[in-house]
Amino acid sequence: MTGTELTPGTEWWRTAVIYQIYPRSFADANGDGMGDLAGISARLPQLKDLGIDAIWLSPFYTSPQRDAGYDVSDYCNVDPLFGTLDDFEVLQRTAHDLGIRVIVDIVPNHSSSDHGWFQAALAAGPGSEERARYTFRDGKGKNGELPPNNWESVFGGLAWTRTTDPDGTPGQWYLHLFDSSQPDFDWDSEWVREQFRAVLRFWLDRGVDGFRVDVAHGMIKAPGLPDYTPPAEGGSMGGAPASALEPGISAETPLTAPYWAQDGVHEIYRDWHQVLAAYPGDRVLAAEAWVDPLSQMAKWVRPDEMHQAFNFAYLETPWNAPQLKSVIDESLEAFGNVGAPSTWVLSNHDVVRHASRLALTGDNLQGHGIGPKTVGLPDTVLGLRRARAASALMLSLPGSSYLYQGEELGLPEAVDLPDHAREDPTWFRTNGERYGRDGCRVPIPWEAAGESFGFSTGEKSWLPQPAEWAGLARDQQNGVAGSTLELYKLALRLRREHSLASGTVEWIDGFGPEVAAYRNGDVIVVANTGSASIQLPAGEVLLASEELVSRTLPGDTTAWLRTVQP
Repeated sequence: MTGTELTPGTEWWRTAVIYQIYPRSFADANGDGMGDLAGISARLPQLKDLGIDAIWLSPFYTSPQRDAGYDVSDYCNVDPLFGTLDDFEVLQRTAHDLGIRVIVDIVPNHSSSDHGWFQAALAAGPGSEERARYTFRDGKGKNGELPPNNWESVFGGLAWTRTTDPDGTPGQWYLHLFDSSQPDFDWDSEWVREQFRAVLRFWLDRGVDGFRVDVAHGMIKAPGLPDYTPPAEGGSMGGAPASALEPGISAETPLTAPYWAQDGVHEIYRDWHQVLAAYPGDRVLAAEAWVDPLSQMAKWVRPDEMHQAFNFAYLETPWNAPQLKSVIDESLEAFGNVGAPSTWVLSNHDVVRHASRLALTGDNLQGHGIGPKTVGLPDTVLGLRRARAASALMLSLPGSSYLYQGEELGLPEAVDLPDHAREDPTWFRTNGERYGRDGCRVPIPWEAAGESFGFSTGEKSWLPQPAEWAGLARDQQNGVAGSTLELYKLALRLRREHSLASGTVEWIDGFGPEVAAYRNGDVIVVANTGSASIQLPAGEVLLASEELVSRTLPGDTTAWLRTVQP
């Protein structure tokens, strides 16, 4: 069965709940401590039971795994760590049989330095066609000993590494916005563009339902590669509005680094849109684009480009009613103006899990992470309470929602990872100054018993799991009233039954400044972000993120009510 047999022509992506699977940490079928495709296939019935519409698989391609698979050395094969192409076919067939669509990651900004294309570029030398496929430049200084510009890597340190010529002398420099093992392509090369068209077709021919595009605001660099010093307050992946950093500049003025959000990237996505349009069914492109303001991000989802873009502005919004109402309005307007659905997301594999983040103070987004020495570590009880309330609010909104594996269990960030277990390049490239993203990537618990809590058929997991996660395991929550898992199941069921994803937002005033309340069809949603309790309006309570006493909604709690018919 292919994705084209799953009710084509429905534009399913406008209202879908899409569940991100980080293959390393979802389920391990062969007992080696590393998640794999066979493990995912075996656990898909539990995702069907949860009520999601599609899965998004983080990279499982052939890779030396220096950045957990985002350093691809073969875009058209499965890394033996995760299985084989046959295993992928089984996974996709199993998912489609269950009515679950499959989105795969694609990493077009850079490849692995082990990729044959990059190795050919190194061997061919300056001025060659092979080198023109990547961003090589001569260095500055008397003997080229200085990098071509001052750009910094997202992971810390210089964004340039110097090569060594065959005779042992220093050669050109190559650009890597991430790790030195991830050289950036030069998308001015038509050869590069054709290779990626072929990659898209390879997976489309195998029936995938779409692609999540990594660093979708990257790829194109400003002509001349000018020097650029990012503001200290800005996110490493971009996305900071200039107004937050420079007095007197309008909030609508984007702060654009010469390597992010360049206009030329839209030509690529218009091209890719046509590639997907040649296939039957509703195949989609979803952008990971850290772009502010939302009116700028909306450019990625114009009708002839991508179909969805992750709403990082929403993810970054604190648990604060006025700010939430503002970003919801801005999102619906910005995406609606180009005919696209808004998306909503609270966690992913690159940020602190929202069960911890919502009880933090300060900026811990975009890969900085938290660890034992972080100042102001979150209160775990408060964090989970806010996470449940925030998820209940998110899943009531019109549009498409993304879930990150384990959030339905209420998993917090794994804070106390030992230094020797960490694998994120950010940790190493900053000499331990940033903890990085390992804490949100720890394998999830399925069963309370066993060394790896049911993650592996063996006794280990590639990152150590906190002992307290035994109480959060799926088998401890399944069927248990009031558990986070059952809250998610109920929310997803009610979301479908009341067509909330295709509804509208009509704000309701009168509950005070710390409450976000609105009507969506026949459902009223009330989110209390404050500490004081409030009285609920009339209506049957359909869902509450915490137990209610009478008609009182406590602080840090969200409730859904069926409106009373006159």
